[in-house]
Parts: sequence; structure tokens; C-alpha cells
Amino acid sequence: MSLERTLKQRSNSQCELCSNPEELSVYEVPSSPKRGEEASILICSTCNKQIGEQESMDPNHWRCLNDSMWSTVPAVQVMAWRLLHKLKGEGWPQDLLDMMYLDEDMQDWAEADGDGKDISDQLVHRDSNGVVLQAGDSVVLIKDLKVKGSSMVAKQGTAVRRISLDHENAEYIEGKVDGQQIVIITKYVKKI
Repeated sequence: MSLERTLKQRSNSQCELCSNPEELSVYEVPSSPKRGEEASILICSTCNKQIGEQESMDPNHWRCLNDSMWSTVPAVQVMAWRLLHKLKGEGWPQDLLDMMYLDEDMQDWAEADGDGKDISDQLVHRDSNGVVLQAGDSVVLIKDLKVKGSSMVAKQGTAVRRISLDHENAEYIEGKVDGQQIVIITKYVKKI
């Protein structure tokens, strides 16, 4: 019997996280100590997309974990724990985590690869319009900026290519203007 057929039978052809019966696919839970059926769950395209793009996670979608966290399937429990842990800054997921119990092996699996990091703890750099900035992006200055420690003025409209992010402060990025590496405050730039 194929893995997908086995998982469909186990889950009654529903997403094992949110119970959606449409657009199902096999998802192998990362860092599993086992393979095959024990390391995989059946999930819908909505859950799959949100797991893959954490910046766009909709906390309200994951209220379904209130039910799926009680699954008897270890892989489902591990994914529920990881997702709740990532969202615990929302408040309600912490209450569910407090009720949840994983044995030592499952807890180790759940914490493997740092997959349980709270996304609210991660720094997110945003431009003046709220667009998320990534290392390597290009931005344009929206205001003339005096560069501290020099007589240079970075003019409005100047393009700054291949920026780097400050890993300690979400309001700072770095980039070269007129051949000089400078620190720029994110509220004065717009992503190109």
C-alpha cells in the first residue's frame, strides 16, 4: 500500500492538522528519527503553504491545533507542538502548550533543528511601507540622510543595492552609498 493511501486511511482523507478534505499531500515532518508512515502526516495545501512561509502564518487558521494536538499519531503531535510554539507570542497557543504532554523522545524530535522557535522572537526588517526586507534586497532612500561622522549626505532617490540586515536591531540595515558602507534606518527606505 502506498504511503499516501495509508495516510488517507489513517486520517479519513482529511488534513491531520485542520481537517480540510481538499488538496491533500504527504508532508514529512523534519528531523524525524523514523521514516515512512511514522514520520509523515497528510496535510492540505493551506497548512502546507503556511508551514513553508512562516512570515505569512495566520494565527487564526491554527486554532485547529486545539483538536489535532490530541491526536494519537506522534508526527501530528510533534507538528502541533512546533506550530503552537512558533505562535506562542499570540497568547492562546501558550495555553495549549501548557496542556500538552510529549514524552522525552517526542519532545527531542519536536525541538530538533530549532523548528520550535517563536516567530515573534525573530527580527523582521520592514521598509517605510511595511514591506519585509531580506538581505540582498535593493532599496531607495525616501529622504536626504546625513551620514554621522562624515560630511556626506545620502540624497533622496539614491538606490542602495544588496543591503545587509542588522541582526540585533530590526530598524537598521547596511548598504553602500557612493562607495561608502553606511547604516540606514529602515523607515527612510522603500524596497525596489
